[in-house]
Amino acid sequence: MKVTRFAPSPTGNLHIGGVRTALFNYVFSKQSGGLFLIRVEDTDRERSKREYEEDIISGLEWLGISPDKTPIRQSERYDIYQRAAERLISSGNAYWCDCSPEDLEEMRKEQAALGKKPMYDGRSRDLGLKKSENTVLRLATPLEGETIVNDLIRGEIIFSNSELDDLILLRSDGTPTYHFCNVVDDYDQGVTTVIRGEDHISNTPRQIHIQKALDYPELEYAHLPLVLGEDKKRLSKRHAATSLNAYKEMGFTKETIINALALLGWSTENEIFLMDELIESFKLQNVQKAAAVFDLKRFNWVSSQQLAKLNDEAFFDVIKPFMKDEGINEDSTNYKKIILAMRTSKTNLKDIAHATRPFFFELDGYDEKGVSKFLNESLETLNFAHELLSKITEWNETELDIALINVRDYFNLPIPKVNQPMRIALVGSTVSPSLGLTLELFGKEKSLERIKKAIEFIG
Repeated sequence: MKVTRFAPSPTGNLHIGGVRTALFNYVFSKQSGGLFLIRVEDTDRERSKREYEEDIISGLEWLGISPDKTPIRQSERYDIYQRAAERLISSGNAYWCDCSPEDLEEMRKEQAALGKKPMYDGRSRDLGLKKSENTVLRLATPLEGETIVNDLIRGEIIFSNSELDDLILLRSDGTPTYHFCNVVDDYDQGVTTVIRGEDHISNTPRQIHIQKALDYPELEYAHLPLVLGEDKKRLSKRHAATSLNAYKEMGFTKETIINALALLGWSTENEIFLMDELIESFKLQNVQKAAAVFDLKRFNWVSSQQLAKLNDEAFFDVIKPFMKDEGINEDSTNYKKIILAMRTSKTNLKDIAHATRPFFFELDGYDEKGVSKFLNESLETLNFAHELLSKITEWNETELDIALINVRDYFNLPIPKVNQPMRIALVGSTVSPSLGLTLELFGKEKSLERIKKAIEFIG
């Protein structure tokens, strides 16, 4: 049984890259019938906020990535870290250091001048110093040999111990550092497998040293490729939205988000899947080593495929909040017919809901490109179509399609030269369901009214 954890710092809203890390941890643990845990790393007292913690946990639960135990907070576990520190001191694996910031700066300058790697030289290791308000606790790192990480994604990674200095475990005020908390918590929570971003690779040998000093069991490690923008730089707001909330607000379903993020750095034959299918087919060893490039176009494609899998009632349920945001209620005329007619017009729920507005509200203008390309040269066509449509008594899609064919035949025009000006007149753009259905949904009176207004606009 595998036990994994997601350990966010609550210094901001849940990042989309963090969601992917949590997702892979969750899926990997569930494949073995194991546990997925959440640990809130909130030791940064100035930047950590409870509202960010709540955002992270509620966001994951919305996606279905719920922890199997109540999340823990590092800020509430200082007594546990102190006991672990005492073990290290009594075993001789840690020592007190009183080097001042000025001493350390001078040390680095001297090393740099000699062409050496700037690092703590261990000068306090054998002095037998006692704890004071000026001392920090350092780990007595092995001076020789190698630390080997058998990464489940990257294979064997070797670190020379001589390149790693004596890490600080407790600051002078007694607060524990990131690496120390991380190791103690993983042991205390029973974690077996650490799955995290590749930016943590350099942290791993240091944490293994602490594990060995505390006589903790070895863990499995897997380091995921970073998520980059299309310019191959780390994903940021200049590339796309970065928070989970933003994708929820854009109208992407939780199934879409899970599906799209799983494909960042991992591939499978069936590119459209649900959580249960992901758990069944996911293989950590198949995660790529190279960075994963975030592509919003692919995100939208996955969304369109996931929405297409929903039956009508399920689609009504997921789009309902977005229709309300547009001020459109379920009792509006032709509400369900219009939604179904427009469900493939866009790739996310927010855009689909917005695209239905012309059916429920007056137009606030026409698309400029559509006007230039189609509408301005269609005065005669629209006049004739208006006259022909006004004579139709059976206002249904079949009769309307026949009338449109007659308009095209009369002027000997291709379909776009008739249909696109009509669409612009009706919905303000060239995006709508089939034109016969669009006319039927508007009804005769409203259709003729909008065509007349377009004629007046051209004139």
